[in-house]
Amino acid sequence: MTRASILVVDNAVLHRTFMQHTLEAEGHSVIAVESAEAALEVLGTTRPDLLLVDAVMAGMDGFELCRLLKRREATRLLPLVLVTGLQAAEDRIRGIEAGADDFLSKPVQLPELLARVRSLLLRKRYTDQLEQEHAAAVLYSLARSVEAKDPALEGHCERLAHSAVAMGQAMGLDAEALEALRRGALLHDIGKVGIPDAILMKPGPLNADEWKVIRQHPVIGERICLPLRSMGPVLPIIRHHHERWDGSGYPDGLAGEAIPLLARVLQVADVFDALTMVRPYQPALSAAEASGVLRAQAANGLHDPKLVELFQRLWKSGALPDAPSRPAGFAGPPEAQAVADT
Repeated sequence: MTRASILVVDNAVLHRTFMQHTLEAEGHSVIAVESAEAALEVLGTTRPDLLLVDAVMAGMDGFELCRLLKRREATRLLPLVLVTGLQAAEDRIRGIEAGADDFLSKPVQLPELLARVRSLLLRKRYTDQLEQEHAAAVLYSLARSVEAKDPALEGHCERLAHSAVAMGQAMGLDAEALEALRRGALLHDIGKVGIPDAILMKPGPLNADEWKVIRQHPVIGERICLPLRSMGPVLPIIRHHHERWDGSGYPDGLAGEAIPLLARVLQVADVFDALTMVRPYQPALSAAEASGVLRAQAANGLHDPKLVELFQRLWKSGALPDAPSRPAGFAGPPEAQAVADT
């Protein structure tokens, strides 16, 4: 059975305790309360995976609670089971009209309780997965809209994903970390949707105030992706891919191994690719030139030296993509200048 968080709402202490202990024995996390009002307090700060609600309670009954929760955007998709001793057909119809997802009859039988909980949790897992996939697709489209603003960035995220995952594989990282690197490469600059185009696409050097703005894009990106639980492993990459080994980076000034490992991996690949793109005052470097600059920056304390050496070995072996040449006149992204300045 899928392990989950469950809210039990029942004013009969024996029945409430029975369901709580039974479900906890199955490995679930259970909160048990005695009234609809108490349940609303819990739901103010917590989102359980399933609600088991007694239909007949003093004060607000289970039908009213169900109707209220199904009308609220934040709770309408939470599976809710009405637990009732009422046997009349009109009571079941009343529950259906209130939006109940299922029913349990009192006295509750253990096999039926576990079977219905299992079924609804499985359905919720599929629903959550579909929602997460849809939301992630929207984020990827948003990230691509940033890349599409500047022709010099064409293919940047795909090359970055290739390089970062290749580094991760060489390091022996597990599948979850490799997927985080892939997603991080595609979404690392999504926060730039919150940066004014006048700054993002400025052809000349940025002034001090403009740099303060551009350096907010990792924080903005983290905030955009934060609501998606599936993005949890990606958030440190988005927030920290501009930190520097010596602590001179942003947004938090982290140094050394305090910088999350996956962010350090992506940073090395990102800097290399940025160096091979056309910048405002310098043509794109060749891959060999960029490799040399990357090594020099590591020697000066900007990047994790072990990861730079790994990148160098993979690049020399042909395992990493070279950035394609671009015609003169393309404006590079502001961080290309930042790489040169640092």
